[in-house]
Amino acid sequence: MYRAIIVEDEKPVLEMMKVIIGRNGNYKIVGTFGSPLEALEQLPVLMPDVAFIDVEMPKMNGLELAQRILETSKRTAIVFSTAYKQYALSAFDVQALDYVLKPVTPAAIERVTSRLREKLPAAAPSGKPDALPMIRCLGGFEIRNSAGALVRCPTRKAEELLAYLLCHSGTDVSKWHLTELLWPEMSEERAMPNLHTAIYLLKKMVKENGLPLDILKTTEGYTLEANGEPYDQLTYRTYAASNANGTLSPEQAEQLRAAYRGPLLDGKPYLWKIGQEQALEKQYTGIVRRLVREDLEQRNWERAVSRLEAYLSIYPVSEEMNVSLVELYSSLGRTEKAARQYSSFEQKYIEEFGCLPPQRA
Repeated sequence: MYRAIIVEDEKPVLEMMKVIIGRNGNYKIVGTFGSPLEALEQLPVLMPDVAFIDVEMPKMNGLELAQRILETSKRTAIVFSTAYKQYALSAFDVQALDYVLKPVTPAAIERVTSRLREKLPAAAPSGKPDALPMIRCLGGFEIRNSAGALVRCPTRKAEELLAYLLCHSGTDVSKWHLTELLWPEMSEERAMPNLHTAIYLLKKMVKENGLPLDILKTTEGYTLEANGEPYDQLTYRTYAASNANGTLSPEQAEQLRAAYRGPLLDGKPYLWKIGQEQALEKQYTGIVRRLVREDLEQRNWERAVSRLEAYLSIYPVSEEMNVSLVELYSSLGRTEKAARQYSSFEQKYIEEFGCLPPQRA
């Protein structure tokens, strides 16, 4: 297990990285810092195997911090986190192991782990897992057990069945509805045994991997109950009413913003997900809009920039968010950055829709 520290001056980003890295069973987070100077003070005590460092920080940027760390601990691997791809070459100038683009994803951390294994032998794991199983429905579909290993569904139909039950957890789903959904070309007599087999395989997979899920038989069909830490899509459903009536707290809003890493079950061709996918995107957009507005009212310009950049990393052709970011860059005197941002948006919009954005058409 690798001893890791995280240095990130934006608290929401820091909290998100703690969750994503902490859920990977290959890491033990021994320190988190909002200040590079604090990290340097603790470095001789913590002696981490790997340091995840934000590139852009006040007083001392990430590149300077990395150089200081390497002077103190040559064994510590450096991994930069940045929203800007252009930092990659500079990162490797200071012997960085890797760099990950924000928002950081489990797949990126897994890539870092592979490189770490080549550089450092991992410390022997303790008998007790340090991470919780992870279920991700937003920005893809991914399940990992408490050891951080990827859990694969036994068949494609079983995977779609699990995805559907996760998106409707706590609901009694009719077995006839499930057979029509998954095997529409088959008669009920032929499809029902397929459903029973898929349920059996899923229960077996859940048990073998210690996932915090129960698939229960009901009078009319099946229901899925989540017994552990809520997964991303369930978290959104939990706070949907609060978001709709305006009682969502700033902390809850930030939790939802950080949990959203892309469209529902992104990459999966499930027609039944379309309505939920659109509703979640609308919910996420409203949350980001609110948080950015609050940032601007509090004159927290950099946090507003970070939130808009994170949104556009998922939805790069959003006219509203691109215009907001361009206007914010301009108000901060970053005119060249504003021009590059709009030019990039314009190009992506043309590629996506075949015409100029409405504002410039």
